Amino acid sequence: MVETLTPTSSPPPLWRRSDPNHHHHRRWIPSACAFFLSTHKTFLAALCLASLVTVVYWQRGAAGAGGFSLFAPAFQLRQLPKLRPVAFNLTDFGGVGDGVTLNTAAFEKAVRAISKLGGKGGGQLNVPPGNWLTAPFNLTSHMTLFLAEGAVILGIDDEKYWPLMPPLPSYGYGREHPGPRYGSLIHGQHLKDVTITGHNGTINGQGQAWWRKYKQKLLNHTRGPLVQIMWSSNILISNITLRDSPFWTLHPYDCKNVTIKNLTILAPVFQAPNTDGIDPDSCEDMVIEDCYISVGDDAIAIKSGWDQYGIRYGRPSKNILIRNLVVRSNVSAGISIGSEMSGGVSNITIENIYIWKSRRAVRIKTAPGRGGYVRGITYRNLTFDTCRVGIVIKTDYNEHPDMGYDPKAFPVLEDISYTSIHGESVRVPVRIQGTAEIPVKNVFFQDMSVGVAKKKKHVFQCAFVEGRVVGTIFPAPCENLDLYDEAGNLVRRSTSQNSSDIDYDI
Repeated sequence: MVETLTPTSSPPPLWRRSDPNHHHHRRWIPSACAFFLSTHKTFLAALCLASLVTVVYWQRGAAGAGGFSLFAPAFQLRQLPKLRPVAFNLTDFGGVGDGVTLNTAAFEKAVRAISKLGGKGGGQLNVPPGNWLTAPFNLTSHMTLFLAEGAVILGIDDEKYWPLMPPLPSYGYGREHPGPRYGSLIHGQHLKDVTITGHNGTINGQGQAWWRKYKQKLLNHTRGPLVQIMWSSNILISNITLRDSPFWTLHPYDCKNVTIKNLTILAPVFQAPNTDGIDPDSCEDMVIEDCYISVGDDAIAIKSGWDQYGIRYGRPSKNILIRNLVVRSNVSAGISIGSEMSGGVSNITIENIYIWKSRRAVRIKTAPGRGGYVRGITYRNLTFDTCRVGIVIKTDYNEHPDMGYDPKAFPVLEDISYTSIHGESVRVPVRIQGTAEIPVKNVFFQDMSVGVAKKKKHVFQCAFVEGRVVGTIFPAPCENLDLYDEAGNLVRRSTSQNSSDIDYDI
């Protein structure tokens, strides 16, 4: 055991770069210093100057920390990862980072040691540089898993090492097969106060063998996620790279108070099926920020259960803020809601997002049988760069776990706003496809200018949509929407909310 906190006593500068007021410091500190220098004693002036130097040094360190920030931060200062009173190294438990030795027992011994420290503030497990091959293992409460620069946790690609688990209660089905599903490489249930962080170390699921077997139909159970945390609270995941997951990459399930930031999530954009980046599922009070995601399915997909199982489980995803991301999805969408949304999705803000070379940019997908609702969704400051379709709402995504669903369980879609939407080379900027049974209500557009890839008619497509447009937008909106001027005065009331100009040939 090592009684040292060297890795956590000097947290990576990226932890500190999210100060919303860092630009304010540059304004108020010099004036304050001038005041102190003119009216106070020498030691107060020296104290102020020292503070100024500290802030400037801090900001410079954050700017050069190797991360990216395309957008000026506009959010409150969040807590730093908690310092643990005790730190262990994986090598203390026999870990060997040669990429060949199986380290499952070493991880399990380390977690057991930390589990005994919960009443004393928990412990940290440091994973040093090296390639640490392992089968799936569980985390414990009051734990920090810290991946040093150059540290790679490698998931073994032989499915016999992966435990089987019951299907998620809100799905009632393994998602790809009935019955049990494979667990995740790094897993946790009923946890509190867990941090996964580091100096951009990597968790690599080595998904290539899984993808190949899935396409060849050689698997009898649903593939497992890379990281899955269930029924837990106060979770922080930051400053690491997640790559090549067998299935969904990061899956928080029925969790509260989750912060995900400064992640890089990677998988091949083709031939890596269902490798979603982050899938908040029946989660509450979550922030996802400052991430780069390029994967083989949705970069982010907000979920809350599947058909009758999700309706019965009844846990919505709500109060989720997603901001400051660069995402790519060649075969799916940058950011999706659904299609498994039967427990409801509400109060979601998606802002400051750059979506490039993607099949779809932002999408809401559902179907008869889902039930539930999607409401209170705010999209703000989105940039589309070379996307097939920009904004999508689809109501006929007819995948079902079994025939036990109620085809008359129609979801509710309402109160969805799109503000400051820009981009270029988009084939269809808007496609909102409601139906008589699932109309899309109270949709709002303002400040939109998206360049189209081809000069076609009906590039703003609607069916069974009701809402309004404020000011002039490009392309011209569909006739389903009311038009208002910039001052909010009604220009034209629509009489065609139920008309349809959906054209999938474009």
